[in-house]
Amino acid sequence: MAGHVRFGARTGGAMIILGSMLLLLAIFFSGSIQTLFRMFPTPILGVILFLAGAQLAWGPGASLKQMRGTGRLVMLGTAGVALWNVGMAFLVGLTLDWVARRWPRT
Repeated sequence: MAGHVRFGARTGGAMIILGSMLLLLAIFFSGSIQTLFRMFPTPILGVILFLAGAQLAWGPGASLKQMRGTGRLVMLGTAGVALWNVGMAFLVGLTLDWVARRWPRT
């Protein structure tokens, strides 16, 4: 949803329209869904996903500006590994957070 909001979907009606379109596509065009996916340019999907992630990372709930000390390390470390493998990034993020919480602060 963050990607849709970033590109202008500001009301609940936009999500209803999107859901309706996806439901109609699934019901009437399920046999040719692979063709539909190939018609959607992957660079555009990449931009949408990047902007959605950036909006969530820089938003008011999880801002790098508000993070202190090890929180930044955990987020940046997880994001760096996510460029390679998302599943591994999840485990690295959990491990970094666990270590950061137990690290003695002086």
